[in-house]
Amino acid sequence: MSNPIPASRRIPASPATALNRRRFLCSSTVAAAGAWAIPLAVLNRQHVWAAEANHGTSGGKRVVVGGHPWVYAAPLPNYDITPVLPTIFEDMSYAGLDGIELMHTALRSKDAVEHIGELSRKHHLPVIGMSFGGAMWDRAQHQAVLEDAELIIPRLAKLGGRTLGTSVGPAPKRKTEQQLDDQAELLRKLIALCQQHGVVLNLHNHTYEVADDLHDLRGTLSRMPEVKLGPDLNWLVRAGVDPAWFIRQFGRQIVFMHLRDQKKDGRWSEGLGEGDTDFAAIGRALHEISFEGDAVIELAHERDFQLTRPLRETWKLGRSFVKQVLGY
Repeated sequence: MSNPIPASRRIPASPATALNRRRFLCSSTVAAAGAWAIPLAVLNRQHVWAAEANHGTSGGKRVVVGGHPWVYAAPLPNYDITPVLPTIFEDMSYAGLDGIELMHTALRSKDAVEHIGELSRKHHLPVIGMSFGGAMWDRAQHQAVLEDAELIIPRLAKLGGRTLGTSVGPAPKRKTEQQLDDQAELLRKLIALCQQHGVVLNLHNHTYEVADDLHDLRGTLSRMPEVKLGPDLNWLVRAGVDPAWFIRQFGRQIVFMHLRDQKKDGRWSEGLGEGDTDFAAIGRALHEISFEGDAVIELAHERDFQLTRPLRETWKLGRSFVKQVLGY
């Protein structure tokens, strides 16, 4: 086991008010894709490359700033964003985001790839990746998770997506060494599958992977030292881990990140930059490691929260904040 997180690098855990995205990710299933949209994949990757060039700094950093549509999915039945995809693309394009990280629910319908491709072209908003998850520690569920991946990854690639933010699933108790072995075994298969389609898998954390002195994450890293990481910086905060410390500690492997903000009382703020997260410190850490990858804004609100403005305006404010404070 690696050295524990220094006490000086820990921050107080937040109240248990978060929406249960873990359960959503672990129960996900995906529909199969058709053979359409190879030209769109090329087009979207060209858009992403252009965004990387436009947002590069003098230090040569290339960071694509995107959005994840969880805030739209949270109140919908089965978290199915299909009916609101036009609004999502319109809002994120209006806000000036460079791309969108999809959710699996967006790919369930028979015409999903064609439909999403049309929206992507219309709004000049590339699909940069997708969130994915399953109970990878449970060998009994390996086949089902792998079958989902075999459906979702080719479809993602057809849309031009190049990153798969992957959650390994929470166990009822602290994961055993055998469960961590099984988890790593499935991750290796998923990484190989991703490589066949030009997609890079990154480990996307919620609280459970980084709680208990990073027990879950350290267990995976000890078995797969070179695996790429895609931390959600707010889940780090809620697990009591200092994001700036985490970035410096694991910066060599970080290729992706989720950005979200919260108040001192632990409740999510309406938008990025409107809470009390120390993004200035996070920005310094990111530039110290010369971060190159995707920085994806993911809005989330407590169940009783009432919006004070349209989501598109919140996205726009968040995009401006990332540019001003993080420099991307």
